Amino acid sequence: MDKIIIDTDIGIDDAIAVRYGMVTHDVLGVTCTYGNVPVETAVKNCKLAMSKYGSDIPVLKGASRPLSRKPLPFSTHIHGKDGLGEYYTNNFDAEAPEAVHFIIEQARKFPKEVTLATIGPLTNLAIALNLCPDLPKLLKKVVCMGGAFGTDGNCGNMTQFAEFNIYNDPEAADLVFASDLNLVIVPLDVTHKVQVTDKEIASTNDDFLINVSAFYIDFSKKYENFAGMIVHDAQTISYLLHPDKYKTIDSRIAVSTSGYTDGQTIRPMTEYNVPDDKFKGRPKHTVCLDVDADFIRDAMLKAITK
Repeated sequence: MDKIIIDTDIGIDDAIAVRYGMVTHDVLGVTCTYGNVPVETAVKNCKLAMSKYGSDIPVLKGASRPLSRKPLPFSTHIHGKDGLGEYYTNNFDAEAPEAVHFIIEQARKFPKEVTLATIGPLTNLAIALNLCPDLPKLLKKVVCMGGAFGTDGNCGNMTQFAEFNIYNDPEAADLVFASDLNLVIVPLDVTHKVQVTDKEIASTNDDFLINVSAFYIDFSKKYENFAGMIVHDAQTISYLLHPDKYKTIDSRIAVSTSGYTDGQTIRPMTEYNVPDDKFKGRPKHTVCLDVDADFIRDAMLKAITK
């Protein structure tokens, strides 16, 4: 199995991604950050998830706030006050070893063998890059769920332009996208196309995922007229397993960090020779713009079904 680290602000769809990663990869650790919930809650939630699956995968504690701006409100309306649908009593503590140094240590221990799947704000990775400039040479790959590029109308889910993970820390995301990491971006352009129904979740026979998903499904029924949920974060794992099912381009990427478009992921669009210092010197990264949604959904459900 390929080695991965999952970096998460674990909410409900994150829990599905973590489980998907656990059954398909050698998960070296789950590093936590803020976003859907405070980082302390993320640590507790990851410990709870590991306990439900009888796993001893290490849980690590990372950033509690963005690099340079105030934190956004947490996503209690989608994931519940505890981030996992308010179903379980969680008596785990919030203590855990430090996440950023763990990422660096594992990359050094297994050079060019470790893939980092980021499914929350990119603060942990940005800090790791600042502490270890050689990290792009050490990590095999980074697959990032984040951003939106407007394909089929999929733009922002926080503003007209900004996606949640990027909007939480645009400065961190811009630093990551300017780096030489072998980076794949899985944006809303593809994640919005992969949905699972409440019946499909029930068919997994996974009590933990069924129980925590109920809150998100209720939200979807009330606000989106859909008895199910979008599985954004699990597509980082899906891409690693089935990259041929994604239509991609290679492009320089930057993030707007101010003004009306704050948090927007942007790429060069014009065919004209227009100078733009924002993209100057940046490497190209892989951006997913379309997906075989039926295949990806069915493959994920098959993998996580008990």
